[in-house]
Formats: sequence, C-alpha cells, structure tokens
Amino acid sequence: MNDHWYEDETGSMVRPYTVTRGRTRPVAEHHIDLMSQVRAVEWDSPEPRLDHARSALLELVRRAPRPVAEVAADADMPLTVVRVLLVDLVEAGLVRVSEPPVRRGDHDPSLLREIADRLREI
Repeated sequence: MNDHWYEDETGSMVRPYTVTRGRTRPVAEHHIDLMSQVRAVEWDSPEPRLDHARSALLELVRRAPRPVAEVAADADMPLTVVRVLLVDLVEAGLVRVSEPPVRRGDHDPSLLREIADRLREI
C-alpha cells in the first residue's frame, strides 16, 4: 500500500475515500486520540462480514491492545482513514477504544519523539 491507494477485499486498488465510503470524519461523536488504546472485543456469535481494510485493523488489535497511532503506522494507512474505520468497528461492537490515562506533569519526551516519528512514517 502507499499513501494514495489501498487494496480492497478483491485485490483491487482503491482510493482512501472509497475505503471510508467518502467520509473524512467518523459518523458518530467519538473522540479518538492518537494515544487512545484500541482492543478487540471477544464475540460469541459469528462476526459481521467486514471489508479488507476493517478486517486488517481488527486483526492488528486482536494480537494485542495498542494505541491508535501504532495501529495507523502498522496498517500503513493515514490516521484520518484509521479513525473513521475504527469508529465503524466500535459501532459494530468489535473493538473498544479507551482514552489514554492522563497523568499530570508526566510528559515523556522519548514517547513524543516516537509518536512524531510514527506519524512521519504514515
């Protein structure tokens, strides 16, 4: 994948706005921070059918909970696209997104550098 095209479930290359169905922001009023933690929800029933992009994100967070910035970097997708797709997965009940813990006065410069580096990779 690159910055302008993504592979869909049929192997065809499509534009990001096609993957998000033309949306540039999540449909619902969800705030998804760069450091929000995303984790998969265990399902007892069969999962709904997902397209390739949403399935790929779900597989990434099934391995282990991770921050949104890391999901975007590992999926090789722009953050705006990942946020839209994650809200779709939240609304389907397949993932949970929790806000990062807020710690006053605890700003780790190495963490901020790592986030900036990951964003540059996207």
